[in-house]
Amino acid sequence: MNMIQTLDDLRRSVEACTACKLAPTRTNVVFGVGNPASRVMLVGEGPGANEDLQGEPFVGRAGILLDKMLLAAGFSRQENVYIANMVKCRPPQNRDPAPDEIEACIGYLRSQVRIIRPKAIVCLGRVAAQALIAPDFRVTRQHGEFFLKNGTWMMGTFHPAALLRSAENKPAAFADLLALRDKMEALAQKEG
Repeated sequence: MNMIQTLDDLRRSVEACTACKLAPTRTNVVFGVGNPASRVMLVGEGPGANEDLQGEPFVGRAGILLDKMLLAAGFSRQENVYIANMVKCRPPQNRDPAPDEIEACIGYLRSQVRIIRPKAIVCLGRVAAQALIAPDFRVTRQHGEFFLKNGTWMMGTFHPAALLRSAENKPAAFADLLALRDKMEALAQKEG
């Protein structure tokens, strides 16, 4: 995987992958979507049923909510964010990806990050935050906090599907996106 230099080459590699038990049950690989020149990357846990059918991350009800929140904070998947998942194939019954499934797929995510080179990565939900920020990360306590890891700012926030179940967390999740916007503006000023 280290020799792969483009997202198109990486996508072809992912589409051919059979490294874990999720591969035989997928309809489509859900590789990622957005502007590959984005300074912000969002990472979810794994595709759901709608994502598996369409081959694109966050396209169901949770994706609609995510898009609305992003737009209100000045972001969009078409212009200035790239969206991916920890695993590229749907776990059955939308269960959390198992540790061995994440381990089998994490190299692909690392390659996406290496190619895109975002300044900030936002982990959508506990699974992504615990895999990328810290194993003991608690979204309810630590959402919106920034952590600098290997030169990239990382933040965890609520998963959009969790916001559909617990609407009382929507204001906090939106505040996290506003903090992200402020962080990106501050970084741009420092660089420019």
